[in-house]
Amino acid sequence: MFFSRHKTKMVMPTEALPGREQPAFTVPERHAVLGTSLKPPFPEGTSTAIFGLGCFWGAEREFWQIDGVYTTAAGYAGGFTPNPTYEEVCSGRTGHTEAVLVVFDPEKISYRDLLRVFWEAHDPTQEMRQGNDVGTQYRSAIYYADDGQRRIAEETREVYEEALRRDGYGSITTEIAPAGRFYYAEGYHQQYLHKVPYGYCGLGGTGVSCPIGMDADATNDEWSRTDREWRELLSPEQYAVLRDVATELPFSGEYVDTDDYGLYRCAACGNALFDSRAKYHSGTGWPSFTETVSPDALELIEDRSHGMVRTEVRCARCRSHLGHVFDDGPREAGGQRWCMNSVALDLERR
Repeated sequence: MFFSRHKTKMVMPTEALPGREQPAFTVPERHAVLGTSLKPPFPEGTSTAIFGLGCFWGAEREFWQIDGVYTTAAGYAGGFTPNPTYEEVCSGRTGHTEAVLVVFDPEKISYRDLLRVFWEAHDPTQEMRQGNDVGTQYRSAIYYADDGQRRIAEETREVYEEALRRDGYGSITTEIAPAGRFYYAEGYHQQYLHKVPYGYCGLGGTGVSCPIGMDADATNDEWSRTDREWRELLSPEQYAVLRDVATELPFSGEYVDTDDYGLYRCAACGNALFDSRAKYHSGTGWPSFTETVSPDALELIEDRSHGMVRTEVRCARCRSHLGHVFDDGPREAGGQRWCMNSVALDLERR
């Protein structure tokens, strides 16, 4: 999502493009992944959130994968030009940032938990850019619907900024402002990385966990640990893999050749991940499984590091790195190979 005329200075309202009274294009009625309505009216009891965290292709995918999210949409927010086009936004003359509309059920996922995903999925200290994407349209932003959302946004910003500073980052530059009108992006932008699975995604977090408290009975969840607490809890080898996305040497791990019966859990938070009956000897040098105990146990993320395109596997509870999943597993068992690091797992023998 690169553009030749990067702009890093916000346009003045009087200098913004005039736009138009009606959208210049049509938008699909249904979400390509969730099958839900892309536009209002939304179901009674749902709430909305608007986030800007860089390229909206990868940003939207971060949210549609979350249980409790009804629908998501890519669009433009925070600017001055009514009903802009993508080319106009990229010119830097609309004031808009690429944004994601998230419609969620607060009974299943809280706004605070959505903010945790928001903060951890990008680097909010970069001002008018996100990674290689430079311009006002890539600025970090939270557009709140009411005072309740504003208070939570400001509170989590302070907490996360402290965590980032301990890890050597600068101040958070995220814009926090009232939600004005959200303008839907063109149809080809909607759920783009579902339509083009290996398409460009410039999203990249800092690797620093956001230590904001979970709601209700999840207040003591391991997900709320600070980076310092993770270092104290885990061995250096575990920290390198689980929190710093390293890979242990092949054939070096404890569980490479283990056939003991039991349940494999995340070594960081205890989340149940794999049944030992799904384990097989792949010959790759890492513990391998044909399936997980539940699709909700793991989070899948596109990984373009080291000149490759792979699918990274993280624990859905604490977002710790576990390994990767490949499509070269036993065909009779579904064809998948969940390739994990031994040090990222704990075997609960039975």
